[in-house]
Amino acid sequence: MLLNCGQPLLRHTDVPPRVIENFILTGYRFPNYSLRDCLLSAFRPTNETGNFWTHFLPVFIFTYHFVEVFGWRGAPDASAPFFYPLWNYFLGVFCLLMASSMAHLLNSMSLVVREVCFFVDYGTISAYTVGSSLAYYYYIHPRAGVADRGTQNDTFMYLSTGGKGGVMMPEFRMFFEMLYIPSAFVVAIICVLSCCNTRQRWRTHRYVIRTLVFLLPFLVSSTPIFYRLLTTSPYSAASPSLSASTSMASFFYRHCLWLLVSALFNISKLPERLAPGRFDIWGHSHQWFHCCTFLSILDELHMIKAEVRAILLHPDLVLPPNSLSQLPGPSLSSTYGVMLLLQTSIVSIILWFSWHANRIYGPQRDQLDQEQRKRQ
Repeated sequence: MLLNCGQPLLRHTDVPPRVIENFILTGYRFPNYSLRDCLLSAFRPTNETGNFWTHFLPVFIFTYHFVEVFGWRGAPDASAPFFYPLWNYFLGVFCLLMASSMAHLLNSMSLVVREVCFFVDYGTISAYTVGSSLAYYYYIHPRAGVADRGTQNDTFMYLSTGGKGGVMMPEFRMFFEMLYIPSAFVVAIICVLSCCNTRQRWRTHRYVIRTLVFLLPFLVSSTPIFYRLLTTSPYSAASPSLSASTSMASFFYRHCLWLLVSALFNISKLPERLAPGRFDIWGHSHQWFHCCTFLSILDELHMIKAEVRAILLHPDLVLPPNSLSQLPGPSLSSTYGVMLLLQTSIVSIILWFSWHANRIYGPQRDQLDQEQRKRQ
């Protein structure tokens, strides 16, 4: 059902230069919509409609696949500390998809709101990378998931009960145990600073910069996976966990493939580059970019679930009782606390850039309203 919000859609020559997207000629909304107009525009064919739905609908698909974990045989309660990293990962993905879809839906309220929407979008992408890192650390980390044989504590340690992967090289051990999460945190801050800057400087190569900037957190976050792929499985051949864990590699390769394809769409601006005006409403590169990024997230979720299942199936699994250990499992401070500190930092960065954007575009608000009234 298509709704009319009362304002006509415009060509690229009728909107401020700040709103124009490369090779998109029609379907623009003038940046003076009310909140109601923006919400109704989700049901009319604008050049942002597909951008909204390609990240809004995946929220429900992702949630459907996510909650399956809690129904597995032998899984602890959903509120158990074992699942803290998984919930942080879920929150990262949920906020990313919702922020992205809402940014595309609400960005026509004003030029200032447009900037703020995409600052929030970049912030949630950065937070998602740390949510992924927490899940990797506690479920795919080379010392993750299962206590040493014979111990009865809350240690989530590397398997030492079989296979050649039971001994980790000291330099990697130090990185994973002391530097991995802090590195992911710092890289996330660098990413949000860089991407926000591309909206106020570095405009010519902004799509290339944003794509390359997010390559860095991928490389840092994926180090536990690279290590696992280059070493022998920590699970012994007799363990039921081995068969559950074998699918991790294929899911990771597909995850990488979708990320590569999404990057190509984001940088090349195909197919609209080949036929400007033909893909203004449906089928332009940003919609394909959204689809591919979600498919990469979905494969990442399946990869993490495979490792969670492998941990739950292991006969030496020890869920946290009351005792302490030198290498504790996930806690509120090491999961939600990390994300809270990160989000506080990101919000501070967004507020600073938003203040700067208001100084630039705030004075233009009245001028834009007058220009729009003249066209009407």
